[in-house]
Amino acid sequence: MSTSILATKLYIPPPRPQAVLRRRLIEQLNEGLHRKLTLVCAPAGFGKTTLISEWLAGCERPAAWLSLEEGDSDPARFLSYLVAAFQTIAANVGEGVLGALRSPQPPPTEAVLTVLLNDITAFEDDSVLVLDDYHAVDARAVDDVLTFLLEHQPPRMHLVIATREDPNLPLARLRAGGQLTELRASDLRFTPSEAAGFLEGAMGLDLSAEDIDALETRTEGWIAGLQLAALSMQGRTAATSFIESFTGSHHFVLDYLVEEVLGQQSESVQTFLLRTSILDRLCGPLCDAVLLDSSAPGQETLEYIERANLFLVPLGNERRWYRYHHLFADLLRQRLQQSIASTTGDGGRGVATLHSRASLWYEDNGLEIEAFRHAAAANDVERAERLIEGEGVPLYFRGTVAPVLKWLESLPKMVVDARPSLWVMYASVLLLVDHTAVEQKLQAAEAALQGAEQDDKTRDLVGRIASMRATLAVIEHDVETIITQSRRALKFLHPDNLPVLTATTWTLGHAHQLQGDRAAASRAYNEVISTGNSSGDSVYTIAATINLGQLQEADNKLSLATSTYRRVLQMAGDPPQPIACEACLGLARITYQWNDLDAAQQHGQQFLQLTRQM
Repeated sequence: MSTSILATKLYIPPPRPQAVLRRRLIEQLNEGLHRKLTLVCAPAGFGKTTLISEWLAGCERPAAWLSLEEGDSDPARFLSYLVAAFQTIAANVGEGVLGALRSPQPPPTEAVLTVLLNDITAFEDDSVLVLDDYHAVDARAVDDVLTFLLEHQPPRMHLVIATREDPNLPLARLRAGGQLTELRASDLRFTPSEAAGFLEGAMGLDLSAEDIDALETRTEGWIAGLQLAALSMQGRTAATSFIESFTGSHHFVLDYLVEEVLGQQSESVQTFLLRTSILDRLCGPLCDAVLLDSSAPGQETLEYIERANLFLVPLGNERRWYRYHHLFADLLRQRLQQSIASTTGDGGRGVATLHSRASLWYEDNGLEIEAFRHAAAANDVERAERLIEGEGVPLYFRGTVAPVLKWLESLPKMVVDARPSLWVMYASVLLLVDHTAVEQKLQAAEAALQGAEQDDKTRDLVGRIASMRATLAVIEHDVETIITQSRRALKFLHPDNLPVLTATTWTLGHAHQLQGDRAAASRAYNEVISTGNSSGDSVYTIAATINLGQLQEADNKLSLATSTYRRVLQMAGDPPQPIACEACLGLARITYQWNDLDAAQQHGQQFLQLTRQM
């Protein structure tokens, strides 16, 4: 299934006007291009993203950019975005990978990456891939993707990772092999001359050399601290006394300076900053929907905040989408919670209201994944569940396994027991990542259903439970259980639940085929094709058509089987989805029997190519 791509994650942040040109660091980045990896690792607020974007603006290589977030811990989602990033350089790169990711079962990572790396190797020019905020990803599987990529990296590609902490990659081996360039916090700190250029040029302050030195010393060249201090000093006459008034750790300085910065803004801007801090990305209409405040129009206020240097980062040159600097957003969220709690006595409920408004806007604008995340943040279980189920294709089939699973794991048992459909959803998600844990959730669903009113919804849940048990039996090659559970599922499933009906009918046909009952298998597969065409389920339609071809081939109806296999290739697209590999193999067998060796070789090679993607 495909993953919806949020284009703003692929935008290279434009260079900031009047930014301090950091020649010494840009030279290091340029010198590192002949190595495999550049690692820019430092805590929040050290200008990692700004440095890399300014470097790319002067770099002659085409660059792909991917801003990462927690949801990208799902390997399928990460790979989909990785392909989308490369497609900003070459539109057709990774098409085979996307086809593989649409398969009903996730393909092995190495097979998918082999296809992608072969495409990248064909690039005519040297290129750069930037992974920003890699610390947001917390998944060994994604680390394995990058490790494989680094170990087989095309010579004309360079990888840049910006992160707050060292990634779980073979850094020691890369370092020993001379394939790693590292920029750390000690490198990124502003030097005294850079601090002076920033405070006077970018922030427009007229400070004495002594004040600049004192400020640079107190912030230790920490860029976020310098910017907050500069914002706090704008309009003040006694800069020296202000500089002397704060000291201590970064967190202390931040708390103090954010208070000062917010205090200089109008009440409407303060409210805007605090309440929109719940958003990972901002645009005018979204802010309007969240605030419901006509006195602070979203787009106009965003433009003001950007002009005021209030840690707002534009995502693209159109200035439509923005995000707050991560550190600033974290601090604003803390203030928001405190602010709402102090005025209403219930900060959680007030913040939940903002998340609910954001969820509604995202859903209305077709961004269901973001809508789900805000519904989950609002603790709106009913809405979150509905958004996960989606229109026909659940979100967890669209690259959101990790966030959906994390949300389900966070729910108290009493909440899930009150909604047995959540146990069934839980089992459905686990079926994609750990089928050994599925049966436990199915039993929990059955326990929660005991005593429930027998209506269409509960009957459908019983059918879904049986369907999943049939799927588990397919994995275990237990033919009798496949048949028993498939028939039970078909008895209870609602007639409108076409996706599960289609899948269940296929499992029944598969069992009949394993038993050698070709007539029963053929009837089931034809029903799958009919239902699949109605529901738009291409995966099971293709699978059933392949199975029909196999039955025809077994009956020695080779011309009919050939037509069926060719129909599969037409259905599978161009390039074909990896699931079509069995059709290629069938055509190879038949053309070999017909002594058309050239055609047999061609189909056999296509079979091998597609299987490498599975």
